[in-house]
Amino acid sequence: MVEDESSITEPLAAALAREGWDSEVAATAAAGLELAERVKPELVLLDVMLPDGSGFDVCRELRRRSDVPIIMLTARGEETDRIVGLEVGADDYVVKPFSARELIARVRAVLRRTTREPEAADGTLEIGDVRLDAARHEVSLGGEPVELTRKEFEVLQLLMRNAGTVVSRDKLIEEVWDMNWFGPTKTLDVHVSGLRKKLGDDPGAPRYLHTVRGVGFRFASSDELDGAQPA
Repeated sequence: MVEDESSITEPLAAALAREGWDSEVAATAAAGLELAERVKPELVLLDVMLPDGSGFDVCRELRRRSDVPIIMLTARGEETDRIVGLEVGADDYVVKPFSARELIARVRAVLRRTTREPEAADGTLEIGDVRLDAARHEVSLGGEPVELTRKEFEVLQLLMRNAGTVVSRDKLIEEVWDMNWFGPTKTLDVHVSGLRKKLGDDPGAPRYLHTVRGVGFRFASSDELDGAQPA
């Protein structure tokens, strides 16, 4: 936990301990970065307003170093603040005041969503009825082949490798096209729309490809497809 209010950290630490999780606390941005480097946490609870800086900057730096799941804790609940938090790499955003029960439910959900789908040694990924074979450059749905363009395949591969987590539009464009791409970002939307059609996804109630407005896209995790619901 990177939070300077002991009235929050002490009861939260006790609640987390009852659930079987060990926690450590840093009260400043600098101490939080040092602590994260030292203990390699499974998840970070990060306050936005810290005595020596912004939690957004801490989140950005943590994301540069690792893929550790991050939940922002803040009294600021405006939509723009939530969007900023997600854009700099947070996985969820909880507005104070919140209950320990709510936070623990969100911790469980984030840990579930951010568990990477296993990729076989031969480069295959299988989530629900979708199977992607990187070596053969093939995709199948329910055992039936799905014909994709090269870019559609690359978008799908990146999303499936990060199943359960949001992949930002910038990251998709940078990795699938390249970091110097200056074309219209609508190109990405066209490819996602094509993927949805080929996977039989209803844009209004997608099973596989979910849009996170203002941020990017997320491919459903195996847990979600098996019946678990994301937060």
